[in-house]
Amino acid sequence: MFVKICGITNEEDALMAVALGADALGFVFATSSRQITPGAAADIIKRLPPDVLPVGVFRDQAPDRVIDVALRVGCRGVQLHGHETPGMADRIRPHVPVLIVGMSAGSSALEHFDRFGADALLLDGHSPGSGQVFDWSLTEGMPSNRRVILAGGLTPDNVADGVSIVRPWGVDVSTGVESQPGVKDPRLVRSFIHAARDAEDPVRRAEGPGPFDWDMD
Repeated sequence: MFVKICGITNEEDALMAVALGADALGFVFATSSRQITPGAAADIIKRLPPDVLPVGVFRDQAPDRVIDVALRVGCRGVQLHGHETPGMADRIRPHVPVLIVGMSAGSSALEHFDRFGADALLLDGHSPGSGQVFDWSLTEGMPSNRRVILAGGLTPDNVADGVSIVRPWGVDVSTGVESQPGVKDPRLVRSFIHAARDAEDPVRRAEGPGPFDWDMD
């Protein structure tokens, strides 16, 4: 089970999440209470082990800006979480090893997901970043050959149900493991990661998460 801890704002939380088993960390460069400056993110990313994927999260920002920030800070992944178009994704895609596209569950935009050439679909609620759970029944009938990362209001208390119902490739959490906005709680992070992985199908768990091929020479 791939686990991404998003909304990282400081080095202490980043290293704590990595030590507890996170596969990826999200750094929000869009307007948000968890927004981080490129300089601060770069300083944190330098301290991360190579097997942890740093993901820059952007919303409705120009492709050139996305590319510039991602390359400058060392993000090996980019998450587009606004109203970006496949054309915008095409411009960004050659510059980053991993591209994640966030979409709302039940949205008609999901019909066009394959046009983005993304590595994974991050499935969120209608108000991304709100910390609200969406109706997981909306995922019924989705193609099983996509890497789906479940997001939206996940917590240590409900992530097991989300994994069991949606059967995603990965999960993403921010507000659900915080003691206050932008500050992660080690106990909640630990409980979240354990709950998510314990709920995974035993066969998939034995095979491992099948991570992105993000180890770059």
